[in-house]
Amino acid sequence: MLSIQGIVKKYADHVALDHVSLEVPKGKIYGLLGPNGAGKTSLIRIINQITAPDEGRIFFNEEPLSPKHIAKIGYLPEERGLYKKMKIGEQMIYLAQLKGLSRSEAIQKIKYWFEKLHMETWWEKKVEDLSKGMQQKVQFVATIVHNPELIILDEPFSGFDPVNTQIIQDEILELNKNGATIIYSTHRMESVEELCDHIALINKSQKILEGEVNAIKQQYRKQQYQIYYQSDQEAQNWPSTDLFSLLNTETLASNTKLLTVQSHSASLNDILAFFIPWVQIQEVKEIIPSMRDIFIEHVTPTSKQPISNE
Repeated sequence: MLSIQGIVKKYADHVALDHVSLEVPKGKIYGLLGPNGAGKTSLIRIINQITAPDEGRIFFNEEPLSPKHIAKIGYLPEERGLYKKMKIGEQMIYLAQLKGLSRSEAIQKIKYWFEKLHMETWWEKKVEDLSKGMQQKVQFVATIVHNPELIILDEPFSGFDPVNTQIIQDEILELNKNGATIIYSTHRMESVEELCDHIALINKSQKILEGEVNAIKQQYRKQQYQIYYQSDQEAQNWPSTDLFSLLNTETLASNTKLLTVQSHSASLNDILAFFIPWVQIQEVKEIIPSMRDIFIEHVTPTSKQPISNE
């Protein structure tokens, strides 16, 4: 849906985006990840045509991005963008009309979403009378009421309690199921693996990593395994082996012990064959790095140079 090619954006002497290129697949949830100040919001503003790039091009459904595409995009900014003194119902109608809906269409769709999200009594309230989480709910409806093809969510769960976080997360998944392409920008990793099909990691104005979530996680496997077992034999009594390194040992409840090992080149079958004569194996788990682990690895000062999973 969105092809971002070589985007550069500078503010005075600060480079916000340094030749960033991304491909956002149609119908997917695409995580735009990075620490605060990485350049995510600068890129989002360019996609929304709030600002223009200094270099590079963006294509929307293979067409050069232009003002006509604005009505096809829904944007939920991290900061609040609502009029505090204006009644919520009146404000929602106004914002929906800006996106091309007639007044009657706007009222019908707003009422649908207000009912769905248990906001029916908010119509006559003012934004300043709402909590931060309630304001975010209103802004979420304003983002999706015109049924956009591309939905851009910048830290959408800010201000929500766990219950409302789950409600909005379920709605995001439902919108995606119904065909919407979603860009989810965040520096919080908790929900990335639950929501995202693809991700791009931006750090210090550059793209560090991009690809399908499961493929990236597989790429960063370190052949580390947790082996839960019972045995009367202490580990130091086992024969030496060059199949693996022993990273950690731990005694758990009910006489169960835990070994964490890292294979040098051996298969898991070879490792288990080594243990079977000495222990009673109860469970084996491979340690697959989470997106949080990968994120931290790349944004710490010792991070690797930019790479791509394309």
